[in-house]
Amino acid sequence: MTLIVKSNIKKVVKELQKNSEDKNSITSVAEEVGIALERKIENLLDDAIKRAKANARRTLQARDL
Repeated sequence: MTLIVKSNIKKVVKELQKNSEDKNSITSVAEEVGIALERKIENLLDDAIKRAKANARRTLQARDL
């Protein structure tokens, strides 16, 4: 399942550095960053699902994150 789009990671990294005057700005993103983000998101959602079920809800809500 693909939740993360690598080109979007690059856009966000660039946007987050927009106001930075750091000469060592990040200019590229390794493939492994997307894979690691996917894993983190899956774990986050898995925990949120458990929390919603523990509260006897069938709707995943932001507060579960």
